[in-house]
Amino acid sequence: MFIKRPPNGIDLPFPSEITPRAVYEGRRDFLARIAATAAVGTGIWEMANREAFAQAAGQRLAAQANPALSTSEKQTPFKDATRYNNFYEFGTDKSDPAENAHTLRTRPWTVTIEGEVKKPVTLDIDRLLKLAPLEERIYRLRCVEGWSMVIPWVGYPLSHLLRQVEPTGNARFVEFTTLADRSQMPGLRSRVLDWPYVEGLRMDEAMHPLSLLTVGMYGQVLPNQNGAPVRLVVPWKYGFKSAKSIVRIRLLGKQPRTAWNDSAPNEYGFYSNVNPNVDHPRWSQATERRIGEDGFFQPKRKTLMFNGYDQVASLYTGMDLKKFY
Repeated sequence: MFIKRPPNGIDLPFPSEITPRAVYEGRRDFLARIAATAAVGTGIWEMANREAFAQAAGQRLAAQANPALSTSEKQTPFKDATRYNNFYEFGTDKSDPAENAHTLRTRPWTVTIEGEVKKPVTLDIDRLLKLAPLEERIYRLRCVEGWSMVIPWVGYPLSHLLRQVEPTGNARFVEFTTLADRSQMPGLRSRVLDWPYVEGLRMDEAMHPLSLLTVGMYGQVLPNQNGAPVRLVVPWKYGFKSAKSIVRIRLLGKQPRTAWNDSAPNEYGFYSNVNPNVDHPRWSQATERRIGEDGFFQPKRKTLMFNGYDQVASLYTGMDLKKFY
């Protein structure tokens, strides 16, 4: 009998290292029972969501660190950044995206860039990945509800993509539309927003070097619950401005309507810059709590203007930031 040996002299595992057949065959039943329980311990949560995390595990991305645009603050643990999310297409509770986003299919995937451009184009995700060298940037992310994270994102400046399509002189704004597929996204059954989710930036905001077209985090491809396979990260704005799972980008001559601004214009303005001096109607924005670091009884942090990214302040010279919130 011919026995195939592994290459490079790697030893075969001992029989004691091989998972018993009965254990292997019972794995799915075990996970199903775990998922059906109400237990909330970290270890149990990770076991119940192992298959969802497996989509991202091992899919590494080669990226050059960019310290000039990175914070040196302590990073949020991966497990916290991937289980405490806002992604309403998969549910409104913070744990819902990690529980439900395994249904998202990220291959094949295309993004269409159109509108006020000379070269409209539709790119598949693999071509999108190769448009520019990938960078790793450690950005703060501040959510409007009062919590924040520090995440090492992987991507490249959005401006690289926009220059490829050659914006016309009429392009004043950029609109981002996310996937809206009821067969993949159970949250679309709710009426919390008018789907699909749409966000927008002014053209100079979109072209700013900090605006990142993002395809990964923590050195690997984006987990589904964090906006796979491609999203936006605009670190000086509240998190809901950073559209996830993007399928269309349109350059426009007038300001686009956006999901949260349409839904609650008195609470969510078009600009939505992080501003400790402009409170949400239902809570203060002066302080924040860092996820994964500060305990419930630990003092909150002071919120920084523009989330600490002072280099964008010149974009808003002469604007009343309490009026244009």
